[in-house]
Amino acid sequence: MKGFWEDLPKPFFVLAPLANVTDMAFRALIAKYGKPDVLWTEFVSADGLILATPEGKEKLLRDLKFSEAERPIVAQLFTSKPEMMEKAAALAQELGFDGIDINMGCPDKSIEKQGAGAKLITTPELAVEIIEAAKRGAPNLPVSVKTRLGYNKDVLEEWLPKILSAEPAAVTIHARTRKEMSAVPARWERVKCAVEIRNELGSKTLILGNGDLKDLEDAKQKVAESGADGAMLGRAIFGNPWLFSEVKPDLGTRLRVAVEHSKMFEEMLGDIKNFALMKKHFKAYVEGFTGAKELRMKLMETTNAQEIENIIGAFLEDRVE
Repeated sequence: MKGFWEDLPKPFFVLAPLANVTDMAFRALIAKYGKPDVLWTEFVSADGLILATPEGKEKLLRDLKFSEAERPIVAQLFTSKPEMMEKAAALAQELGFDGIDINMGCPDKSIEKQGAGAKLITTPELAVEIIEAAKRGAPNLPVSVKTRLGYNKDVLEEWLPKILSAEPAAVTIHARTRKEMSAVPARWERVKCAVEIRNELGSKTLILGNGDLKDLEDAKQKVAESGADGAMLGRAIFGNPWLFSEVKPDLGTRLRVAVEHSKMFEEMLGDIKNFALMKKHFKAYVEGFTGAKELRMKLMETTNAQEIENIIGAFLEDRVE
């Protein structure tokens, strides 16, 4: 089942799922100013979706809300239990998603304790079971995987064929091991290896590369060199909802969109998420210009969108004068 993946231009460029970053507010902003070829939700616990209290489930379902403007949109789920993946995948299909992605790369210790995320690299048979469970749960949706080169060491030659045996629609390779985290540069030559492994096996699975991509130009170059079908960009989106459009906004536009972002966050998520989560975005929106440090310090003290609007409004007025 390839679904929307078959219709994408090649190469294609997608946005990574980033915890407490690519929430519904930020995705709505990105869809407006520079939509990638595919969007992902933040990762969501399959176990939580099935076992949580009604209140807990409602909160998790908020992370899975999306607008039509975001399509194609993929729900990213994590678990180490095939039965939970099957049920959560069925729910994702019911909610109208275009695809399901299974997180097999997250290094978060609380997730690894559950045997999920990057820990699945150490249990390849279970990883295959989970992909198969997702397919059973959502027979009408394509299932993809996001993973790494290995856990403590690079085992791509053993790990990738296992994953490909379950015939996912796509596999995103973050070109580092779990142990390396982000301490070493991403090794894009290993993405090229992943493409070669896929081709040797005669697999139809699409291969995406991920890691250290500065901008769309960088992504295009790395994809051309590696032969990957596409690339996933992550941290480059901070402070730059125009990333996939290649628009270079002026300072006034950038700061006004920071205000818009904070208002959208408050409106869509203010009742379940702390406004302090916006601060990581302000660090990125507010840099590289005279007075940036002072403005950033003021924004770090704020607790709501109105304060953001007042501070940025005053800053922009002073610049005009």
